[in-house]
Amino acid sequence: MDICKFSLPEIIFGRGSMQYVGSYALQLGAKKVFVVSDHGLESTGWVGKLLNILDKSSLKWVYYANVSPNPRDHEVHEGAELYQREDADVVIALGGGSPLDMGKGVATVVSNGGIIQDYEGANLITNPLPPMIFLPSTAGSGSDISQFAIITDVQRQVKMSLISRSLTPNVSIIDPDMLNTADDALIVSSAVDALSHAIESYVSRIAHALTETQAIKAIQLILDNLAPALQTRDPLALENLSIAAIAAGMSFSNACLGADHAIAHSLGGFFDTSHGMVHPVLLPAVMRYNLPACEEKMALIGELILGQRLRSARQTAEAGITRLEEFFYEFGTASRFREIVDDQAAFPQICEMATRDACLLTNPRAATAEDLLRICQEVW
Repeated sequence: MDICKFSLPEIIFGRGSMQYVGSYALQLGAKKVFVVSDHGLESTGWVGKLLNILDKSSLKWVYYANVSPNPRDHEVHEGAELYQREDADVVIALGGGSPLDMGKGVATVVSNGGIIQDYEGANLITNPLPPMIFLPSTAGSGSDISQFAIITDVQRQVKMSLISRSLTPNVSIIDPDMLNTADDALIVSSAVDALSHAIESYVSRIAHALTETQAIKAIQLILDNLAPALQTRDPLALENLSIAAIAAGMSFSNACLGADHAIAHSLGGFFDTSHGMVHPVLLPAVMRYNLPACEEKMALIGELILGQRLRSARQTAEAGITRLEEFFYEFGTASRFREIVDDQAAFPQICEMATRDACLLTNPRAATAEDLLRICQEVW
């Protein structure tokens, strides 16, 4: 096997694990922590619980919650100004992908200067970031594990991908208890996001044995546990969804993604759509497009989805993709783009922007803007 690289943070996992956030901050030398979350997490009580733990640890803190569902560049700059004004030294982010990416954006600007646009792309962060401790409240984004951050450039209407080993947090504290306060729509969209991470990273051009193992585990856990997690809030099912998000995060952080995410980022930047709900529409169509380039891998995914292998790899892959569409439909997700956005005329521009997204580089089959547009038109 060729030499490969695998990056991940220190991971603390288990129900009630939030209690360790103060001790880890102290180990990282914290005197005054910069806490990032959002108003939704405030209403559930999780922000208050976190701040109480910091108080009991005799840590000073400053709190920042100006975080949009798709975090904006100007919000990052505002947060960085607050961090520097308050002389903070450690970033603690609590939430879904948006607060976590916001924490990464703030950490990048305060340590490297300039504006967040300076770091769009891969390996452009040169100075070390302040220590980061992340607590994901959803089982999906993988930002607490990954080397990625996604920030919206408001003027260009583009979701920028920032990719750097520096963006991997020092510590990820994953407490499945936080899923108990998530509603059905959030659990579904987060699980679908994790599933898309797993599938795209599994067939990535730079996938290897370490990433493939994690991707396959994530796919199986999501298929097996999403329904019971929704129906009964079964603690074990919720825990397994959290494990799936970790595994998918490990995989895509090291193998990157593909055309599904390239288009989703461009679509989100233009229409400000919910990232997790784009994938049920787009992922099956992208899988069909990629099938000629990775037939055996798609067949293995199909076998996981179907629970059996059909007469040929091609049949298994195609039937698996069809069953995946049905799986999404059973959870009430959108199946066509027209259910999410109302301007088909914007898609040529969106697909052109997607060709410049770093995720497209690792898609298993080369794709032009015209190829991406045909995929989008297929599911309009």
